Amino acid sequence: MLTRRTWIGWQFTGPFLAVFALVFLAPIGYSAYLSLFRNRLVGGTVFVGLENYTKAFTDPQFWEAVTRVGIFLVVQVPVMLFLALLFALAIDSGRLYGVAFFRISIFLPYAVPAVVAALMWGFMYGTRIGLVGNINDAFGITLPDPLAPDLILTSIGNIVTWEFVGYNMIILYSGLKVIDTALYEAAAIDGAGQFRIVRAIKLPALRGPLVVATIFSIIGSFQLFNEPQILDTLAPNSITTYFTPNVYAYQLSFGGQQVNYSATIALLMGVVTMVVAYLFQHRSTKGML
Repeated sequence: MLTRRTWIGWQFTGPFLAVFALVFLAPIGYSAYLSLFRNRLVGGTVFVGLENYTKAFTDPQFWEAVTRVGIFLVVQVPVMLFLALLFALAIDSGRLYGVAFFRISIFLPYAVPAVVAALMWGFMYGTRIGLVGNINDAFGITLPDPLAPDLILTSIGNIVTWEFVGYNMIILYSGLKVIDTALYEAAAIDGAGQFRIVRAIKLPALRGPLVVATIFSIIGSFQLFNEPQILDTLAPNSITTYFTPNVYAYQLSFGGQQVNYSATIALLMGVVTMVVAYLFQHRSTKGML
């Protein structure tokens, strides 16, 4: 029998569980339902079972998109987290004047909407009316086109790094602020310098925050959508309809009217993201034990 105390617990958790089921579980369930059907010219929508998943596993465009975000993840995330770590350590060192100014300045790009950031950087990248074009005209040189097919992924990585390095810096800086100052005093008494304190005290204490920041960054990399979608209007020859899995799913659904296959792509990417994030968390947590 449910006691009064049990009912009180459900009263607290019930609203959250209801909202969670409505906005998270229900869409996943509906997407899974859609992925089992296909809309055909003759016969309309028919049940095809796992046929959409079989098609996805042999779809070269899907795997090219997955490979592209994989490369983006391997290159961009370490660079971004390294910069965030440097900024966090510099601000925490106590040797900078105007710490509050630097902290808010580095974090401020995170407050800029992704659409605005992509448009702003896209116009700066422009070789005709943008910053790159103005530099070319002013100095009579020809800089590489950041929106060219061979540089577009690097340019997007620069935008994402600019947007989120401050967010990750705050996570790492918060981890530094909870370190017991007595450890610094003991290290100073033993004659440890700043680099030794960073290596022996600060970096080990940041393993947990670094894992959290990395997991968030992994998820964000696989969800890459806003930046390539916005830059598509400025660099149509560089951004394909399958540039990233999310762009591919969007184009399938709203451009190709293939809602069922789009739901399949979205579910597969959700599984891939979950597996990669879990494997990284498991390996990192195991290393800290």
